[in-house]
Amino acid sequence: MQDSLACNSLPPETVPTGPVRVAAIQMAAGPNIYANLEEAGRLLDIAASRGAKLAALPEYFCLMGMEDADRVAAREQDNQGPIQEFLGNTAKRLGIWLVGGSVPLVSSRPDKVRNSCLVYNDNGEQVARYDKIHLFGLELGTERYAEEETIEAGQGVVALESPFGRIGLSICYDIRFPELYRSMGQVDIIFAPAAFTATTGKAHWETLIRARAIENLAYVVAPAQGGYHINGRETHGDSMIVDPWGVVLDRLPRGPGVVIADIDPEYQASLRSSLPALNHRTLRYF
Repeated sequence: MQDSLACNSLPPETVPTGPVRVAAIQMAAGPNIYANLEEAGRLLDIAASRGAKLAALPEYFCLMGMEDADRVAAREQDNQGPIQEFLGNTAKRLGIWLVGGSVPLVSSRPDKVRNSCLVYNDNGEQVARYDKIHLFGLELGTERYAEEETIEAGQGVVALESPFGRIGLSICYDIRFPELYRSMGQVDIIFAPAAFTATTGKAHWETLIRARAIENLAYVVAPAQGGYHINGRETHGDSMIVDPWGVVLDRLPRGPGVVIADIDPEYQASLRSSLPALNHRTLRYF
């Protein structure tokens, strides 16, 4: 389990030298894990066929159960189980780096899971794991969500080096807490796989995603659940990829599909040189 800042390093020659294509996958997952994996694989095939070298799935891509407790029943041991096998095998088969939105993994409690974002390299090896820190809770009208009832919060901030730049990992509700991203150090790409509710998504999703991009001068890749689910839940969708200036490069409002954009390290470096806001910070809490 992640208890502190995790940082993986790569040799200097892996520093990106040109644009790379990235994909955000949007789904409307259901209670059948194998059907969800088949759909995820279909969409990842499309992403790879369009040139993506780095792709991300949404939160709960593998399971949107009829009840929250279903994720506990589906939990896997770290590095074991069909969901993780799918992620590793797909990354290797397609020759891509793959961010597996979130996977239910065992926790220290038998009645809870860790909601974990797993990253695989193009050899199919797991190179990072982030356990969701901030657990969503909402009581608004007839809507009630309490992730703490079935999820054990993570403790560690996770950033890693990759061939595409330094990556910071987060999941859904984390996007409301900018201090998480500041504590990562300077990251080039932020991943925010999500399953935002239709209510909160309509009000805040785009604003939050673009704000995290602007304040960190980073690309933000935000794959989301989007549509109506068999369990009666409606998720907001609007998966998007946003550049360091806050410009939405591509998006998908509703339904399953693939969002594609190119990440350009030279453009990002020029922005950070022209507006060195990250060097102008004076209040530091981490």
